[in-house]
Amino acid sequence: MTLVIRERRHKQALTLSLPKPKIPPSDFPYQTHTPPLFSSPSSHLINSCSYIRNISDLEKVAVLGHGYGGTVYKVHHKENHSFYALKVRRFKTLEAEILKRVDSPYIVKCHAVFDNGACSESDNNGGGDLSFVMEYMERGSLDDVLREHHRLPEEVISVMANRVLEGLKYLHGMKIVHRDIKPSNLLVNDKGEVKIADFGVSHVVEEEADSNDGTYAYMSPERFDLSRWGGENVDEFAGDVWSLGVVMLECFLGHFPFIDPGQKPDLVTLVCAICFGEKLEMPEEASPEFQSFVKRCLEKDWRKRATVLELLHHPFVNRNCCCSSRGLEDCVLCG
Repeated sequence: MTLVIRERRHKQALTLSLPKPKIPPSDFPYQTHTPPLFSSPSSHLINSCSYIRNISDLEKVAVLGHGYGGTVYKVHHKENHSFYALKVRRFKTLEAEILKRVDSPYIVKCHAVFDNGACSESDNNGGGDLSFVMEYMERGSLDDVLREHHRLPEEVISVMANRVLEGLKYLHGMKIVHRDIKPSNLLVNDKGEVKIADFGVSHVVEEEADSNDGTYAYMSPERFDLSRWGGENVDEFAGDVWSLGVVMLECFLGHFPFIDPGQKPDLVTLVCAICFGEKLEMPEEASPEFQSFVKRCLEKDWRKRATVLELLHHPFVNRNCCCSSRGLEDCVLCG
C-alpha cells in the first residue's frame, strides 16, 4: 500500500458561497456550482503524453489539497521519475473538454485525463469519475505565497498581471471564460512562473452556463445582478478582468480589499460592497500606474471596464517588461 504523506493543503482565500435557492448552505461549503456533464462520451485516455499510458504508473506521494468535488495529490511517475499533480474529481465536468483544447505556457498543463474512476476505493472521496494528470507546480498557489510573504511589491504584481493577462487572452481567444480567477487558482512553479489553473466552473461562450458558478468573493457585479448591469447582453469575459483586479489589489494590500484587515467576512456586506458600494479607495502608497490599472479592472459597469487587450498595453504591466521572464522566483522567493 502506498504511503500518503500530507505535505500541503491549499486553503482557498475568502471562498465565500451563498446558497442557491432551495439548497441548504451546508451542501456548498466551498463553491456553489453543479458541473455539467460531457456533451459526448470521453475516451479512456485524453490529451495524453506517450509516457503516461496508465494511471497505475503513478505513485501517490502527498495530499496537496481538498476542494469541492475531489482531492489533489502529488504523484511520482514510476518510470520517468517525474512529479505530477493528480486531481481526482467526482463529477464528469466540462473541465476535461476544455483541458483537451488548451496548450499555453500561461495555463497549467494537463498531460492526461483518465475516466476509469481510479482511486475511488482508497480515497474515500465518493468515487472519482475523472482523474486529471496535471503539471506539478512546486511552489503551490499564489494563496500560499501570500500567506508566506503577506504582501508583494508592485514589480512582482506587474509580472504576475502580465502572465495572467496573457493566459486570459489565450483563453478568451478560444471563447473560454475562466469564471474563477483567485489566488488559489493561480499556481507557481519552481521558476516563479504563475499559471492559471482549475477550469471546474469555466465554460465556453454561447453555451449555457449558470451565472452563480464560482467563488463569490471574486465575482463581478454583473454576475450578481444581471438586470442592473446589462441583462442578457453582458460580456462574460469582463468578469475575468474584474477578478484579476481584485487579486492584484489583494496582493498589494496583503488582505482582501473589500473588507478591513482582520475582519471576518460577512456575505451580505461583501455583496453590497461589490454591487452597490462607492468606488474602492486606492492605497495612497501605490504608484499612479498601479492605481490606474486596478481602477480599470474594477469598473462596476462592465461596459466601461478595461478589456484584456487594453490591459496588456497598460503602463503598469509593461513597465517591467525587461525582467518579466524572471518571474516570481527572482523577484520574491529568492529575493
